[in-house]
Amino acid sequence: MPDQSQLPEDGFVHVPVLAAPLLQALAASADAPWQNGLLIDATLGGAGHSSLLLDRYPGLQLIGLDQDATARSAASERLRPYGERAIVVATNFADFRPEQPVDLVLADLGVSSPQLDVAARGFSFRLDGPLDMRMNPEANTETAAELIERLEEAALADLIYAYGEERLSRRIARRIKNDLATHGAYAGTAALAYAVAGCYPPKARRGRIHPATRTFQALRIAVNDELGVLDRLLQQAPDWLKPSGVLAIISFHSLEDRRVKTAFLQDERLERITRKPLTADEQEQDTNPRSRSAKLRLARRLPLSKIS
Repeated sequence: MPDQSQLPEDGFVHVPVLAAPLLQALAASADAPWQNGLLIDATLGGAGHSSLLLDRYPGLQLIGLDQDATARSAASERLRPYGERAIVVATNFADFRPEQPVDLVLADLGVSSPQLDVAARGFSFRLDGPLDMRMNPEANTETAAELIERLEEAALADLIYAYGEERLSRRIARRIKNDLATHGAYAGTAALAYAVAGCYPPKARRGRIHPATRTFQALRIAVNDELGVLDRLLQQAPDWLKPSGVLAIISFHSLEDRRVKTAFLQDERLERITRKPLTADEQEQDTNPRSRSAKLRLARRLPLSKIS
């Protein structure tokens, strides 16, 4: 068994959320042949979940997908002891097609701690960095800075409201566009976060949640087309599964969870394993605060004979 205490040299450390509920739910799913099955980890990250599953099921094979080169490097190092049981593929899960049906598809939709905590990636409002926010910084796609420059004020406000559920979206969009017109591009994430916080009343700036949280979430979702990519996964993943294969998805905000819940309810190819999402217990929330908003839902692929 690999030593999970050994950390990658590049510092990419992935603490898997809801690991215990995931393992318990899969253990209770007796119809799936986990001992000799095939797992697709659609959001490999640092391979935290995958390494736990490979340990639990010694005959399990893994195909791990990630578009982030830093994550792939860390995952490859962590998965090295498993040898040919683990394959890492450079791709976004929305662009992937397996060569054969699989027993389990897992997706952890959260932004990993290393992505949030590395200032150069531009995800964090607590650490100053460039306004980038691309999950795949090697891709020739629009950055957050380019997005806020391109959008008109009304469109930017609508985006912040829709993807961030931010009630002050119009005030924030007006401040951003005025700043750009007056001073030019923001120097980095800290400057944008300061501008967003300034749109809040003074007392509201000192709450548990940073005032820029929802705006940064909205921009990150838009830059990476996260909801569109999730919709494609929910459409495609059931066809990747063998009959009785399991689709497990961990979401971190209501926009994602509503999509997952609706798909699991309405997709005739699936039946729900969890009627309510599994969440972190108090101990996990205390040791890993980012688990507080995590929700795990699981569904099983129905046999063709049961699909109308």
